[in-house]
Amino acid sequence: MGLKALASSRELKVGNFVVEFATPGIGHILKAAGLDFAFFDLEHSGFSFETLKSVVRYFEAAQLPVIVRVPAQEPDMLARACDMGAEGLIAPMISNVRQAQAMVDAVKYFPAGKRGVGLQMAHDNYSAAPVAAALSAANDRTVVICLIETAEGAENADAIAALPGVDGLWIGHFDLSVSRGIPGEFANPVFTAAVDRIIAAARKHNKALGRLVPSVEQGISFYRQGFDFICYSGDIWVLRDGLAAAGKAIREGVR
Repeated sequence: MGLKALASSRELKVGNFVVEFATPGIGHILKAAGLDFAFFDLEHSGFSFETLKSVVRYFEAAQLPVIVRVPAQEPDMLARACDMGAEGLIAPMISNVRQAQAMVDAVKYFPAGKRGVGLQMAHDNYSAAPVAAALSAANDRTVVICLIETAEGAENADAIAALPGVDGLWIGHFDLSVSRGIPGEFANPVFTAAVDRIIAAARKHNKALGRLVPSVEQGISFYRQGFDFICYSGDIWVLRDGLAAAGKAIREGVR
């Protein structure tokens, strides 16, 4: 199932945050684990667009949909990621309708947006097609997900979710808490009220809703609250925590 179909469904999708290991086998590893998608991060990883171009192919080979977060909202970053073959795009700090519309414009070709035309390249598998058909096909398969991680973004979540071309919302919980002056206080009523506004907006407009989760228990809880893209942990932390637990168990077991 492609990313567009996943984003159109409110069924549970479980993924993993990839921020360290851009290896040729990463797509197949996550696929073998039974995951539904990957979240590939360019904002905090230091990965380049050249790396992205290769990694998109790794995920395509594994038939695992991937959402790509670019480092900033700049249209050239979004459009370039699309040209590399990214079908799902996230840009940080989307706080109002103007920014959300600019994101749609950067990702979508005419008549849905203003993306510069580049055809018969990575994003369309180097295939030739009539121009109008190629633009339409690209628009059909690209997915726009707005990262809501500011107080302003939470306040404007309903208007952002209502925007044509926006397929979903994603909560950046750390930055959202910081923007409210309560870093990491995820049980604080100020934070939970902001999250509730975002959940309500996604539900009202039947848009996908996602976030990272650090534990199985939280993943289950957030799904029941209305999140359908549950991104469980990240490549770094799964490896670190798994090895730490196993190493500790071995040492304790041989005492």
